Amino acid sequence: MSSRRKGRELALQMLFQLDLVRIGVDEAIRAFWKTQEELPSEDTRDFCEELVRGAFEHHEEIDRFVEETSSNWRLSRMPVVDRNVLRMAVYEMLYRDDIPTTVTINEAIDVGKKFGSEDSGAFINGILDKIAEKIPSLPQRHKNEKLI
Repeated sequence: MSSRRKGRELALQMLFQLDLVRIGVDEAIRAFWKTQEELPSEDTRDFCEELVRGAFEHHEEIDRFVEETSSNWRLSRMPVVDRNVLRMAVYEMLYRDDIPTTVTINEAIDVGKKFGSEDSGAFINGILDKIAEKIPSLPQRHKNEKLI
């Protein structure tokens, strides 16, 4: 398993915890690492924590974007795993210009299939494909520019 795949899987677990427990992001990250028997590499931890902090920090923008794109689905009605895979992937699509959109979408589908329901992969794919069509290419905009 790649270092980034592992980072995404761990980030999903932290985002899941943040979504349900509503504690601070720093507290959630510290608590999560304490529960791990073996810590991943520093690169994996750094990537994971960036995804968690980024998705958390920009969750209002990301959530609006996902809801506007997903027909007939409010975020609150989405399964927790799917919702947080989408948040993490949209964060990557909007704020990580070093990761190709196709890689982000494929990784999100795979993580969703592993941790979600049998329908998660198709659901995540459908929404992320629509979002990818809406997002202007990152080099043409400033990374911190809000889209909506």
